Amino acid sequence: MVKKILFQLHWLLGISAGLVLALMGVTGASLSYQDELLRLLNPGVMSVEPAVGARPLSPDELVGRVGEQLPNRQVLGLSFSADALDAVKVNVSGGGPRGETLYADPYSGEVLGAARGAGLFQFLMQLHRWLAIGDAGKPITGAATLALVFLCLSGLYLRWPRQAGNWRAWLTLDWRRTGRGFLWDLHAVAGTWVLLAYLLAALTGLYWSYEWYRDGVHALAGESAPQHGGPGKRRGPPPQSEAPPAPVSIDPLWNAFRHEVRDDYRLASLRLPERAGQPLQVMYLPQAAEHNRAFNRVSLDADGKLLQHERYSEKSDVQQLLASVYPLHTGDYFGQPGRILMLLASLGMPLFFITGWQLYLGRRRSRRAARAGRQVLDGASGNGRPWLIGFASQNGFAEQLAWQTAGQLQAAGATVQVRSLAQLDEQVLRGFVRRVLAGEFDLRHLEYALLGLGDRQYQRFCGFGRQLHDWLQGQGARSLFAPVEVDNGDYSALQRWHARLGELTGSTPPEAPAEPGFAEWTLRERQWLNPGSAAAPVWRLVFQVPAGQRWQAGDLVEILPRQAGARPRSYSIASLAEDGALELLVRLQLHADGTPGLCSGWLCVQLAEGATAPLRLRRNPGFRLAEDDRPLLLIGNGTGLASLRSLLRERTRRGQQRNWLLFGERSAAHDFLCRDELLAWQAEGLLQRLDLAFSRDQAERVYVQDRLREAAGELRAWLADGAAIYVCGSLKGMGEGVDGVLRELLGEAALVELQDSGRYRRDLY
Repeated sequence: MVKKILFQLHWLLGISAGLVLALMGVTGASLSYQDELLRLLNPGVMSVEPAVGARPLSPDELVGRVGEQLPNRQVLGLSFSADALDAVKVNVSGGGPRGETLYADPYSGEVLGAARGAGLFQFLMQLHRWLAIGDAGKPITGAATLALVFLCLSGLYLRWPRQAGNWRAWLTLDWRRTGRGFLWDLHAVAGTWVLLAYLLAALTGLYWSYEWYRDGVHALAGESAPQHGGPGKRRGPPPQSEAPPAPVSIDPLWNAFRHEVRDDYRLASLRLPERAGQPLQVMYLPQAAEHNRAFNRVSLDADGKLLQHERYSEKSDVQQLLASVYPLHTGDYFGQPGRILMLLASLGMPLFFITGWQLYLGRRRSRRAARAGRQVLDGASGNGRPWLIGFASQNGFAEQLAWQTAGQLQAAGATVQVRSLAQLDEQVLRGFVRRVLAGEFDLRHLEYALLGLGDRQYQRFCGFGRQLHDWLQGQGARSLFAPVEVDNGDYSALQRWHARLGELTGSTPPEAPAEPGFAEWTLRERQWLNPGSAAAPVWRLVFQVPAGQRWQAGDLVEILPRQAGARPRSYSIASLAEDGALELLVRLQLHADGTPGLCSGWLCVQLAEGATAPLRLRRNPGFRLAEDDRPLLLIGNGTGLASLRSLLRERTRRGQQRNWLLFGERSAAHDFLCRDELLAWQAEGLLQRLDLAFSRDQAERVYVQDRLREAAGELRAWLADGAAIYVCGSLKGMGEGVDGVLRELLGEAALVELQDSGRYRRDLY
């Protein structure tokens, strides 16, 4: 439950704050190398070429020369560089509340002007801090920064692998994945790469977003928070009503500063005294400074006497961190590698907004597709006699016919409900299957019509429909007309069904629906998966997906062989639509005389790569995943792994890691299908448990059901945690054996409850 709530909050905050965070990331990256870019854009303004033997002007001389060129503006501060090729930065009154920054030649005093591009970077800074909309934007960026902290921590929790010590599970991107699966992998893995950078940027960014946060940080450190408007804030020009202050000589104080620091500075910034008698404040960066913001501070009185020399290196560790919030925010605290990493992380912020939105929209599309066949009938208040339409569907065809029938009856004014037989309870039909067919009830009041779907190539054609019909007859129910049996989707039989319903209700039968057409799919690749095996060959077939074809994990595909008179064959799909290809695992069937099976022989032997085959998709809602994050136990053998593989790929795409696979085959050396993929999922923590049963690798035969019995304790623990069981593969042997072990370990009643609640699903052949 906690994980589900965190997931919902994660995507909600991601899609709501993502655009603001993407903008903040891009603008922050643009500001990372602001000084270097400005220097590149401003040769001759921020840099000079002094003549040989030229002497730099003293501060007083420089202030005087600047004053001659700008007679109506006051010099507020000077910044000197130890580099002889750097211009002096001069802060003068005017141009804004904090004055204007110009550059001057330190040798001639010529004002070189403002740096080109400075206005752009100032606008980017405003976008980064408050979206360039002043006070109204500050709470927005602050809230987005708080959201980033939550996204980092919740994302870490949501993708925490079981094997947390395995670095591949954290940092490896699976380049084989495509579509939505690749987007999910990219979102999660790239998020892990930049997690620490984003947390650092967010936690330091909050320092400027909220006063309570800033005060709290300093309180935890045992320090008093700096006050706005204090000594660290630039002052603006004097009020216009005041007369300009009298000139103050700076040279003696500057010389005293240089003597105090012994000219050990890379950069020195002077706040000029406003009037005589005031001290001189100098912020300077030593040559061996730990980072570009590790400033020292010197205060000198009017006579040049040292009042205070505050060194960054002499501060406590906590004080150094508090003084380094900005370099921590930009990564400069860690030198050039830190700046580069923070730059790349900031540029990557839009990636998470884009992939997050694509994953969200894909999730919505999947849900809409899942609800498409379950739309509610609006005419449930009809005045005809009530009808209950129950269906049992493996591949979705019966469900489709149930809703079509409901529409026909509703058009005749009947009140209609549509239910899956697995959903019927005792209040509707007193239970079903084992609880119903094994019981005796008085159903003389009941009238019914029955449509049976089947395939005549199986011995028990429409066996369940016939069993249900016999039971209903035995309980006194009256059949409205003889049951209609449909052989492999025979549309003439379906039309007969609608015609008989029309005779009963006075409704017009719908036009005979066109049989879903087969599309031509191109075989892109064929791979023999078990060379050297004593079992029949298994082939992996990869088909190129025609435009507009979509399916979900657990669905089927029907293939129509080219031979004249062939009925279609169904196969489980082993891939996701997001993978960009339809993959099948097909075992070559051999008859007693050694001739290959009609469809498997054509697919595995005769169909050439690059050729096309008639395929159509078939829904299989009875074997699809639930929307929640319940644990999943997957059991299968042989090519039954195909459907289980698609379910696992969907679970990994969703980031759902509580998966347990029991897989059986003949030998590990030759029959371990999809070995590399399964072991990789296990190493990455996406497959929390993998139990294998290779029956021929030891003297005593070991099968999947044996491995299941050995893990009885963990089976019960997973089921107690809400796990669902999916079984796919052969009915004889594996399917029956697994069912028997489950009854042995759990009991008949518990297994029935699992079936009725949709937590025990089988796709057997």
